[in-house]
Amino acid sequence: MPDGEPMAGNAATPPPERHAPKMVVVMAAERPPLPPTATPTPSTPEVPATGPGTFVVTPGESGRAGAGSTLLTYTVEVETGLPFDPIEVAAVVDATLADPRSWIADGHHSFQRVPADGDLRILVASPGTTDQLCAPLRTRGEVSCRNGDNVVLNGLRWAVAVPHYNGDVDGYRQYVVNHEVGHALGHGHVDCPGPGEVAPVMLQQTYGLDGCVANSWPFP
Repeated sequence: MPDGEPMAGNAATPPPERHAPKMVVVMAAERPPLPPTATPTPSTPEVPATGPGTFVVTPGESGRAGAGSTLLTYTVEVETGLPFDPIEVAAVVDATLADPRSWIADGHHSFQRVPADGDLRILVASPGTTDQLCAPLRTRGEVSCRNGDNVVLNGLRWAVAVPHYNGDVDGYRQYVVNHEVGHALGHGHVDCPGPGEVAPVMLQQTYGLDGCVANSWPFP
């Protein structure tokens, strides 16, 4: 399940076929609102509450990352009016999915960014547009989701992360990319295995760590 709360449904669908990713819906316990977002510093980009719903696609393509036989292609897109350079966002996404600690370590999957017609659209969107694209999941302007072939990354979280990541915005961005792409691969949410343990990437770390240590990677 994406980080939003589903309106209905309680089972994960199987991993999607290459050109037809399906929505993963897993019932989750009701979560409290996120802790207050840290007060932006002068260097923190200001993210509008909503946007026009149009997106700028990063041009070009990446190399193929991973040796797995199942190739998942993706575009990287940023909503018009957000203070993020699409090329810089794509660099983060590309590097994350190509990292040997990411999903390519499962030996089955490989990833490649394309300029159009990808299997997935990885979108950085304003909170309001995130809510629209994630519906019927309830993201409440706070969290991200995977809905169909859309991996929707909440622009507010992209800018400031969450308090319990202690200012590690880069680490949080890696986490949220891996977490939501994990849903596209058919993975559901898991719990913290115990106090002081490394958090699984499919733990809903946006809401809290539940005693675990923050972790961005499926195979740390």
